[in-house]
Amino acid sequence: MRVLMNAGPWLPVPPNGYGGIENVVATLVPELRALGIEVVLATVGESTLAADERVHAFDTGRFEMLQRPYNQACGVVPAHLAAVLRRVAAGDIDLVHDHVEAAGLTMLAALGSGGPPGLHTLHWDLRKHPELYGTFDGGSRVRVNGVSADQLTHAPEALRAHAIGHVHLATPLAVGADSRDKHDKHGYAVVLGRINPGKGQDLAAQLAHRHGFDLVLAGPVGPYHSPEALAGADPQNPDVRFWHEHVAPHVDGVRVRWVGTVAGRDRDELVAGARAALFPLRWNEPGGTAVVESLALGTPVVGIARGCLPELIEHGRTGLLTSDEDELGELMHAVGGLVEAECRAEAARRFTPAVMAAGYAELYQRLLTPAA
Repeated sequence: MRVLMNAGPWLPVPPNGYGGIENVVATLVPELRALGIEVVLATVGESTLAADERVHAFDTGRFEMLQRPYNQACGVVPAHLAAVLRRVAAGDIDLVHDHVEAAGLTMLAALGSGGPPGLHTLHWDLRKHPELYGTFDGGSRVRVNGVSADQLTHAPEALRAHAIGHVHLATPLAVGADSRDKHDKHGYAVVLGRINPGKGQDLAAQLAHRHGFDLVLAGPVGPYHSPEALAGADPQNPDVRFWHEHVAPHVDGVRVRWVGTVAGRDRDELVAGARAALFPLRWNEPGGTAVVESLALGTPVVGIARGCLPELIEHGRTGLLTSDEDELGELMHAVGGLVEAECRAEAARRFTPAVMAAGYAELYQRLLTPAA
């Protein structure tokens, strides 16, 4: 089987630090190849992930274009997809697995009956793009999958009719997690992720002051990955505005700290040393990569019980969930009763790359079977 894996033009695979979709692809591809599936990776030229072949339109990632005015950024995805279509036209691709928001789905449909089957993974809030999702028709050749069961319940009927299930996200940290030694825990909570209203970093900071626990915020503000970079930030960037208006007033460097983007061992040490990973969600988180990473590092999750969290967390065993924002702060003082080994064992059982790859291999086979 030869699969074209379309990761998009925004960041290299694997990314340097932040990069949700690109991290998913970087986790998935090696395991698919271990199963004997050939992977043609559509990405950017600076990607370093091993693949059987690579396709790209840009030498470097175009992430900085994402929040520019439409008339400046609108050519990026079409240029990338044109390179993808040229490769598909060679005729030896068995299946296209796409991860590019909105435009990737329409590309798969536009290939028509002569194109290979297409699987489009939905990584985002499905209340977006109602004009597209509410009217989508990919025929019998295009299918979609969610990254959680909850995510698909929010899809318009037309899109949900094309769904063939969900595959939870995974992390390489889960491999052998159940055999690792216990990690020393410290008193702080950590919030991982790009700083924006949906992630709720402003709520987390307010709760830290109100309920008396230390908090570390780790993640970029828009394309700005450090306090030094943020000093010269575009004030019109919506994430920058959110930071200055709603988060920064609570960041005092003592009770609440922002450390920018952390990656690799620094990120792992930060999360493993936390007493809890805090998820003060204000939206229905579809996938939760940071959730499964936290479990793999032996750190229980405290969060709002919405989106994928109830699927990933067993309340009272691997985390504490609530629907009440103020109670979230109170749970931070109860999380010490949870056992680190239970978190790591759950990650090793459910969230390894091999488990995720097996789920996608099954979906591929269903798409390639005429009766599917």
